[in-house]
Amino acid sequence: MADTTLLTQIKDPANRPDPYPLYARLRQNPVSWQEDGTEDGVWVASSHGAVSSLLGDPRISSETLPPADRPRTGNPITDFLIKPIKDRIVDHHRPFIFRDPPDHDALRKAVMHQFTRERVQGMRARSDRLVDELLDAKRDARRFDAVDDLAYPLPVTVICELFGIPREDEPQFHEWATQLATALEPDSLTDEETRAKNSRTFDAIGAYMGDLIKEKRKHPQDDMLSGLANETTPDGVKMGDYDLIATSVLMLVAGHETTVNLITNGLLTLLRYPDEFEKLKADPGRAPRVIEELLRYEPPVQFRLRKALSPIDIAGVTIPEGAEVLLLLAAGNRDATVFQDPDRFDPDRAGTRHLGFGGSLHYCVGAPLARFEAESALTALTRRLKAPRLVQDPPPYRDGSALRGPKHLIVAIDGMA
Repeated sequence: MADTTLLTQIKDPANRPDPYPLYARLRQNPVSWQEDGTEDGVWVASSHGAVSSLLGDPRISSETLPPADRPRTGNPITDFLIKPIKDRIVDHHRPFIFRDPPDHDALRKAVMHQFTRERVQGMRARSDRLVDELLDAKRDARRFDAVDDLAYPLPVTVICELFGIPREDEPQFHEWATQLATALEPDSLTDEETRAKNSRTFDAIGAYMGDLIKEKRKHPQDDMLSGLANETTPDGVKMGDYDLIATSVLMLVAGHETTVNLITNGLLTLLRYPDEFEKLKADPGRAPRVIEELLRYEPPVQFRLRKALSPIDIAGVTIPEGAEVLLLLAAGNRDATVFQDPDRFDPDRAGTRHLGFGGSLHYCVGAPLARFEAESALTALTRRLKAPRLVQDPPPYRDGSALRGPKHLIVAIDGMA
């Protein structure tokens, strides 16, 4: 019999530093029913084959968010007139990662029409400069927090500049993004306090974005938000205000939170594998291979939640219609049937068919951005940190189990080159 408590153990913060032994136990049954604190439980896919298959299965839905239900204020007009309208708007204009075709496809096409290779690559040199500026600020330090000093400020600055967000508003976006990232945690869907905080945060960032969109329509500039607000795709798609707000919030949050984990997990891994640290220092051209192996070995997104639209026979079991399905990307990335010696960090391994950016229709839109930000950060860190040593291993981790990464990563150094 499969152990039905493994998912509960994975969510336990005590196992955040190393959930991989639990993932290995789950893979003994590639798809299994697991307890999650609800009566129905959740079906977990943990092998590379099962996760890959379900990522592309049209019987799997991404529309997993519960109906919007803003907290009541005590004001009758707000609670009985305005609240239902706002809830209905949110339900009909979810971010596209929580939507199925055809809505998902139309919104994604509109984003990709603006998220061009030229625009993204245009930020690459800027990313390199930002990294050096952030490290220059720590030139005289003897301790360096990879999270606060680099991994957080870098991606939030890049994504805000890409969208044309005024620089003075970036600290506010950091606070909003941190809160809204909790929506990717399955437990947040049933936690009333978290849902209430997320509703208030979404209202705040939504109001800000609504005002900014109006400004971009009056005075468009060469940024993504101006393009999304004013241009129509070759297919004739132009987002309405509510979809544009939801999409902008998604891009700002996802473009921030996941890259923080990728950079921090990357430095932690390189410090645990000092030979690889030195190899990257000696040959920055190794960076693309290092990043791809990091996306396999320590992916920033560990799992995503889906819903079965009809019964699905897979790996000797039947997932019933309406069941929640958790795709454990990080477990699939350590599958020994696909990756030789999967628990070893090896940038030179052949064929990294990792699941670090998901797959199929929902393959990460921001993958090129995350890759070069991580390359900028890790090549600079290996070049500039003098005699880096981990102060605490394992470091303290953030609360989330879906978006997994250190809360802080303190490194002792002999200075900054």
